[in-house]
Amino acid sequence: MTSYCIIDDEPIAHRIIEGYCEALPYLHKIGNCYNAFEAMELFSHTHADLIFLDIQMPKLSGFGLLKTMVNPPKVIVTSAYQEFALEGYELNISDYLLKPFSFERFVKAVNKTIGPSQIIQAEGVPPTEQKGLFLKGDKKVHQIHPNDILFIEAYGNYTKIHLLEEMILSHEKISSLEAMLPTEAFIRVHKSFIVSIQRIKTIEGNRIRLGTHEVPIGQTYRNNLKRLR
Repeated sequence: MTSYCIIDDEPIAHRIIEGYCEALPYLHKIGNCYNAFEAMELFSHTHADLIFLDIQMPKLSGFGLLKTMVNPPKVIVTSAYQEFALEGYELNISDYLLKPFSFERFVKAVNKTIGPSQIIQAEGVPPTEQKGLFLKGDKKVHQIHPNDILFIEAYGNYTKIHLLEEMILSHEKISSLEAMLPTEAFIRVHKSFIVSIQRIKTIEGNRIRLGTHEVPIGQTYRNNLKRLR
């Protein structure tokens, strides 16, 4: 279980983030802080694994707060101002969410930040065994279990979900599907392809074989494959 705290001077931001976090069983809230000084008080007697941090706050900014902390937790910035992004990464933040951000983008930031081990431990089973995805396609709503997915392919304004026994054409963007899928079970290998790690048979040159299918490896995604070794 990952403990988190929201530090933001806007109450509506707290409600949005809390609503998103309630859908993620591996997150546990320890507090809400509406300025940097409330956060200092909270952290004087407790610890958070992760903070959702606004930048523009009265008297002391979010980055000002970070600079006062000796051992800061992992940080996901939630800000309406993108011009502070570079400074944020210089302070070793995990991700930078530009308000307003979608649930899919939020989940991707959280999963990247806390890593797969915390997600798996939350329920005692891998996320791929917890529930299926409900996706629109072919004038129907399909429930798709991640364990049945071979790979996902971008196809114009659509996405092809290649399953063990069939293929479904969905209106979801490949980036949205990437955010929905568990990061420990799927990997982006090309701008147009996401593959199931457990379904990979061979990796040779610039190609990945999954069953009878072959998928290309994009040059900019080659580093993603290093975590498989």
